[in-house]
Amino acid sequence: MECVQIPDMVQDKAMVPCCECGTSIVPNPANMCIPCLRTRVDITEGIPKQVTLYFCNKCERYLQPPSEWVHAVLESKELLTLCLKRLKGLDRKGLRLINAGFVWTEPHSKRLKVQLNVQEDVIGGAVLQQIFVVEYTINNQMCTDCHRIEAKDYWNACVQIRQKATNKKTFLLLEQLVMKYKVHEQAVGMKPVNDGLDFFYANESAARKMVDFLVTVVPCRYQHSKKLISHDCHSNIYNYKFTYSVEIVPVSKDSVVCLPRKLTQQLGGISPICLVHKITNSVHLMDVSSGQVAEVSATVYWRYNFNSICNPKQLMEYIVMNIEIIRHENKNIFPGQGCISNKHVIADVWLVKASELGINNNEIHTRTHLGHILKPGDSVLGYALKDSNINDTNFDKLNDDTVPDVILVKKFYGHDKAARRRARLWKLKHIVDEVVSMNTENNEYNDFLDELEEDPEFRQNVNIFRDSSKIPVDTDEIDPTVPRITLAEMLDDLAIEDVEMGDS
Repeated sequence: MECVQIPDMVQDKAMVPCCECGTSIVPNPANMCIPCLRTRVDITEGIPKQVTLYFCNKCERYLQPPSEWVHAVLESKELLTLCLKRLKGLDRKGLRLINAGFVWTEPHSKRLKVQLNVQEDVIGGAVLQQIFVVEYTINNQMCTDCHRIEAKDYWNACVQIRQKATNKKTFLLLEQLVMKYKVHEQAVGMKPVNDGLDFFYANESAARKMVDFLVTVVPCRYQHSKKLISHDCHSNIYNYKFTYSVEIVPVSKDSVVCLPRKLTQQLGGISPICLVHKITNSVHLMDVSSGQVAEVSATVYWRYNFNSICNPKQLMEYIVMNIEIIRHENKNIFPGQGCISNKHVIADVWLVKASELGINNNEIHTRTHLGHILKPGDSVLGYALKDSNINDTNFDKLNDDTVPDVILVKKFYGHDKAARRRARLWKLKHIVDEVVSMNTENNEYNDFLDELEEDPEFRQNVNIFRDSSKIPVDTDEIDPTVPRITLAEMLDDLAIEDVEMGDS
């Protein structure tokens, strides 16, 4: 016969009968067993067992009354805190929450179950502990911010971007920069207008971030204004609509500008007629006859406000008949001269218009910065300044002897642009489709893509995507002299984490 060992602690205590059912129990202040005590007292009384939570499907946030919406992942600490705050009765005096946790439910069931362990002092000072489950039902409700976004006519701040220029190359590059750094994601609406694009925001801080980004990537200036919409005289609350008007400098890459005399002296004696080499947050100029470069900030530009005298639509094709590199000792160097570009080679070149080749053999002499890539027989694009009708006050003050006959801009890689575009297996994305349609007539967008292929430095800040609608074309259709760039080669030029791949 087995003996049951009774602990000494239990042996020392006398057993008493329960006052309700007579069961022998260890003495307690209520002199009642646990089942009888629970029939008399329910410490979870007043705590609801079913609660409703409101969830926004668009932004995936939960409502925390009265008006705050918070992000919370399923079975996270944040969601458990929100559930406990929505539960009334837990703050009752004497009730203590011992533990709380989620009970697994199907993620798509729109139900959450939380198991609670509470404790409270009951009859005669006895401590009763009870475990119960609260079921939360999730109802869909669109938050205030998403409701305003869906309305598409609500905004508190607007950023108006404009560029009053014939060529929109700078604006197209700006569009790609905005998409790459995702500064347009907080916009509640976008609208293309003449000479620019409008961004609408729900608050002023988001619009201000957009303006700060524009100032850092392109040379521009902006003006700020606000309009009073309503005013509560009792609480002294004002409701404004803010507008930021951003104006980009009206010059673009490969344009020719004529600088004022005072500005040329400040830039180290650079020639008044300069080529816009590139556009960053400043305007980068180059004197093609000497290789001198200068950088004009947005503040300096708006102080002197010079315009382009030739734009890329006026480029003409020339044929190189002869070229001669200028040695260093033959260059015009003077004290106080600005920086000289080390990437370009100055050369004397003799040209003939492509349209007059074989008809008129009168060669045109000029100096160019493209001596490192040109050779006799090459095609090159340039501006015929002597044959152009230029209406500019700074240009009228120049002596005719200082104005070159031709300014060469870039090497020309063939005439069959249609075959070149058919062979392009990549594409760019756009904020809105209307941005491309604004430049369809002048074919500026296709020229912009051609420059991305030809210039690695120009495309280093642009995200490219595979064009799934294109199939490889026969290489016999393409001019072998055209510098084609494949998708893999472009990925080598760019940072891998900055490029998103489309459907293969």
